[in-house]
Amino acid sequence: MRVQEVKTILESMGKRPSKRLGQHFLIDESVIERQVARADLQSGETVLEIGSGIGNLTEAILSTGAKVVAVEADAAFCRFLERRFGQKITLVNADAVNAFLPEFDKVVANLPYQISSPVTFKLLDEGFNSAVLMVQREFAERMVAGPGTKDYGRLSVAVVYRARCEIAFDVPRTAFWPQPKVDSSVVIVTPRSPPFTVLDERVFNDVTKSIFSHRRKKIYNALADDPASRSYLTDGAASDLKNLPHASLRAEQLSPEEIGELSNAFLDMVTSSKRIA
Repeated sequence: MRVQEVKTILESMGKRPSKRLGQHFLIDESVIERQVARADLQSGETVLEIGSGIGNLTEAILSTGAKVVAVEADAAFCRFLERRFGQKITLVNADAVNAFLPEFDKVVANLPYQISSPVTFKLLDEGFNSAVLMVQREFAERMVAGPGTKDYGRLSVAVVYRARCEIAFDVPRTAFWPQPKVDSSVVIVTPRSPPFTVLDERVFNDVTKSIFSHRRKKIYNALADDPASRSYLTDGAASDLKNLPHASLRAEQLSPEEIGELSNAFLDMVTSSKRIA
């Protein structure tokens, strides 16, 4: 779809692209074709699309015979999508971060940049076969980053624990109107069973959050200082943090498996200290 066509549609709605909602419209149809091709959609599958906008990606998904659950926060776009597709799609007018998501098989979406992180964490808690997501390139690099790199962090660990992830291809900012300030990437996320064992996922998530929130500190100091992990600690347990595995290292030096080992040891330590107390 050409820029002028997008402008005409928006003018007919009395709208302009919202910076607050991160509204950038993909005008390069070849990118849409590549996204849908990488999703390998089958007739009858239910596909979740987040941030459907004016429905160009929606139309490409429907052309495969798949069903679409379209989640769109902007009420004006929802009215347009209803006129364009009618009963062909299931439309949810809601913020995807907070919305209840019906069951779906796959995800194909161009995620608004400002909600990429909470939506990704939310999707990792859902059951689905695969996701083809367009995100900010920097965010994609964080998703696939390994230990010892500047992009490695909480997101990297969460993705490794729940899924396989790869960057399929990059998308220049010129593929959008209006142009964003950054380039994008399409990533493929395939859920899997965790490759290592954690005793309590909530503790694992809190420990991961704590150590990367203070990534310049040694592990034992990060766990002592951050509210997410400190809430577990009794006075006696706090003094034992230096005895945890990898306690003298920093977060970026630990592999996801070692962070799992750390969280299990942290749980054992706080459990024992509470029994003694």
